[in-house]
Amino acid sequence: MAAKGIARVPCHVGGAWHAPGVRFPLALLLVGALACATPTETVTTTKTVTARPSAQSPNATAAVPHTAIVTRVVDGDTAHVRYRGADVTIRLIGVDTPETVAPGQPVECYGPEASAFTTKELTAKPVHLEFDVDRIDPYGRTLAYIWVHNRLFNETLVRDGYATVATYPPDTKYVQRFAAAQHDARDGNRGLWAAC
Repeated sequence: MAAKGIARVPCHVGGAWHAPGVRFPLALLLVGALACATPTETVTTTKTVTARPSAQSPNATAAVPHTAIVTRVVDGDTAHVRYRGADVTIRLIGVDTPETVAPGQPVECYGPEASAFTTKELTAKPVHLEFDVDRIDPYGRTLAYIWVHNRLFNETLVRDGYATVATYPPDTKYVQRFAAAQHDARDGNRGLWAAC
């Protein structure tokens, strides 16, 4: 006995699929059967991974500004900050001010002025630290760019003639900005470019 709505077709016609009025109902029946046989819910297993900087890649969070308070200035390009509850020595990336406290070295031309400027501009102020590729220098100091509000202090030192550009790859993120600032300072005969 044929199911309701499906006509009986003799085998010699070429199969039930080719019988008049049968193709559409069979197609519906086939689609319905496939829909019932296929799961309607897909379950995906995911694993949550939290990225943490390692000794090999200490700069995993380099683009995120890290807030600190400057507690003491050592010289024009080195300061101590309170960062995450610890006293951290920061060496500014990409710049070099004349020496004032280097053991065994004389005080260099315009060094006291650079130290005084950094002391006046940074002491007791909140700053944002930005890291580059290397996090620690050979002397154990943390390498960073210091931002005061929207001003990159490393660049300010160069632009105002308190520092020269000192690039040590791979920490080169702002090297072009620093080079342009040094060109302006030298052309403008500012700071050490006039005094030394």
